Amino acid sequence: MPPDAIDSSKPAEISRAPYILYGAPGSGATPIHAALTLIGASVSVVDVAPWRNERERDKLNSVNRMRQVPVLVLPSGEVMTESAAILIWLGDRYPQARLAPSLEDPRRAQYLRWMSFVSCAIYALYWVRDEPSRLAQDRAAQVVIEERTAERIAACWRVMDAEMTRGSPYLLGGDIGVLDLYVTVVSRWQPRRLRFYREAPRMAEIVRRVDAEPRLTQSWAARYPFTTDWESQGP
Repeated sequence: MPPDAIDSSKPAEISRAPYILYGAPGSGATPIHAALTLIGASVSVVDVAPWRNERERDKLNSVNRMRQVPVLVLPSGEVMTESAAILIWLGDRYPQARLAPSLEDPRRAQYLRWMSFVSCAIYALYWVRDEPSRLAQDRAAQVVIEERTAERIAACWRVMDAEMTRGSPYLLGGDIGVLDLYVTVVSRWQPRRLRFYREAPRMAEIVRRVDAEPRLTQSWAARYPFTTDWESQGP
């Protein structure tokens, strides 16, 4: 085994050096913060919201040439980007936290399928939803983009919801995992949770359970607070 390889047969030690997580509250960094909380790893947060202005984007120049969040700097100094990749890596890196099916687990294929689906089919649409002017200067055209992307997101949630197993407390069975964290956060974005509840009734019960997870109370309060009317409003 190469000297820097990870032996997945042994529980990974929790590093004393903190992870450094770039991202604003409510952003794609939020499920990563929740995962690190469940793992019990130390994390230092750098608040940055690149969708706000050029100054915010410039804060990311040294860690991500795309000037996007989330960015996770590992204790080794290595940089990771892309929310799904980070969450998958954390699930594999800390198997004792039981946040992801192992390579030998029969649920592994569907786990990777849905992690990629949330990232590619839903999350990716927010690049244009955050700033419709990226694709259209005309305000009327921007409104059409907002409406059609909202319908596309709703349709994707319906597809995923239809294939979820009934009766399980979490999306992949009896343990809360990074897929649950991912869906729980992304489902709070526009067009908000009330629409999500209607489109994805099976998953609605699960994300409410994740919202109420006692181990995440402080993480949610710090990184995505449940403010008044949060299910229909938000950043």
